[in-house]
This record gives sequence, C-alpha cells and structure tokens, in this order.
Amino acid sequence: MADHCRPVAVCGHEAGYGEALRDLVGPDVLVVTGGRALIRALARLRRSGEQACVVPMTLGRDPELVADTARTLRALPPVQTFGTLLAEPFGTDRHLTAWLRAAANRVPATSALLVTAPAGGLFEDAELYRIARLVRGHGARRLVEVAFTGGDPDPAEGARRCGRLGAAEVALLTAGFAPAEPPGVPGVRVASAGPTVSRAALARVLTERVADAWQRWSERQDDGIGAGLTAADDHGHHHTHPPGEGHGHHHGHPAGDDHGHHHAHASGEEHEHIHLPGVGTHHDGRPHVHSAGHVIRSTA
Repeated sequence: MADHCRPVAVCGHEAGYGEALRDLVGPDVLVVTGGRALIRALARLRRSGEQACVVPMTLGRDPELVADTARTLRALPPVQTFGTLLAEPFGTDRHLTAWLRAAANRVPATSALLVTAPAGGLFEDAELYRIARLVRGHGARRLVEVAFTGGDPDPAEGARRCGRLGAAEVALLTAGFAPAEPPGVPGVRVASAGPTVSRAALARVLTERVADAWQRWSERQDDGIGAGLTAADDHGHHHTHPPGEGHGHHHGHPAGDDHGHHHAHASGEEHEHIHLPGVGTHHDGRPHVHSAGHVIRSTA
C-alpha cells in the first residue's frame, strides 16, 4: 500500500484553498479543497488503482479543517474509502509558533515583526494573536503586531501601526503557506521574511505525515479518521460558555454538508512535547534544537 499511497493535500484558508500550495508541491501531490473536491479526487485515485493518504493542510489555526475532512471520509461508503488514510494535520499551533520564531531570527534585529495570515473565522484569527504573543514573549523583539490578508487589520494598516509605534523597518512573517505581499507604506520600509515553511521543508513534512499514517495503519489498522473527528472539539464559540452552563449545541455548515457528531472527553489530561525536525519548543516555549521530529505524549 505504501508504494501506491498518493498524498492528497486538503486545503482551507491557510493555504488559500489550494492556490498557495499548487506551485510548492510536486506533481505526485493532489491539492484539493474539502467536501466534494476531496470526494472527486478519491474517486479518481480509486479508478486508477491508487490509494490515498489525506493530509489536512493546516499550520495549526484551522482544526475545523481536520474535523470536516474526517467527517467527509466517515460519511462515504466503505467501498469508496477502503485503503484511504487520514494523516495527522500538517502542523499544529506549537509547530507554527516554532516556525515563526525561527523566521524571526532570520530578519534584522532592528525590524518590527508583523505576523500575517489569510483571514479565517473569528476564532482562527484570535488564535493568531495568541501565537504572535508567544513569538514576542520568547524573543528579543519589542514590537510584534498582527495583520490579515483579506481581513482587518490588513498588512498595510498593520505596517502603519508599527510605524506609529516608532518602527522604521517592518518584517512580514507569514502564518500561511504563501508570503504576504509587502504593502507600500510611507515612512516605513516593509520587507517579507519569505516563506515560513520552505519548499524543501514542505515536502519533508508531507512525506513524514504520510509515512506516519502508513505505519499507524500497518501496526494497528487505524485509518486515522476516528481521531480526526474530534480535532475541533476544543475550538470555537461552543466552548466559551461559563462553567456550569453546559447545554447542547451544533455547528452550522453549508447546504449539503450537514452532519452529526459528538464530543469525546477523556478523564485524564493529555500533554504534548513536540519536536520539529531541527527546531522545537519546550513546555515553557524555550527553543530546543534537535535532529528528529517526534511527539511525546503523557496522560496526567
């Protein structure tokens, strides 16, 4: 199966719904959006005798992409998904924080940082502020601001704010797959720090996600879909109610994409210590350099 397992990259707003990714991956990777586009891609692979490994292309701000992808796969008849694996998402919020901190180290120390990303929903955008604060808190930068392409504030307003706060130079750090275009702002020199995830790193991480999914399947016959269904359980407005005010809730979805799901809660609390290839973070956010990527989990 591994020799014929094609990576299928499912894209949301972080990858411009596929546009930011098409020129960054090789011809062996199918780049699609979720829902019907994913279903059609799987049907083409099935007709050609290939099996698929679906990788949700989030950098950590879009857990709904993971859950929606899993729900799409779960809703299909088994004959249409036999041999299809759902990989772990491309990245997590901790990966993204580490990648952005590494990018910040590549720009002049005198530059303010403007962390940019394609606009998503309210909670996806709020998550970027949290990540930017972590980038600032564990570095030597005094000024780190946030802006959204296609959102508010946009990169031009973000650069103007940096200028009003005294910055003469601003470096754009992208929390998406494609760097933001530097805006022209009078009195402030704005430059892109380049892609946060390089083409080589993108290929390497995709290969690792597919290999890990295949190993999980070969060892435990686990296709990953069950775990993907719960990816967004702690995300969004349905988890911001005060303690003691539990109640039923549902998610709204476009017409034709309705589905039911439940939330699972474990009695223990799971912790992660994530190591990226070449760079990582400790629980307190300090950088840790190493040579292999892995995740250590423990249950309290």
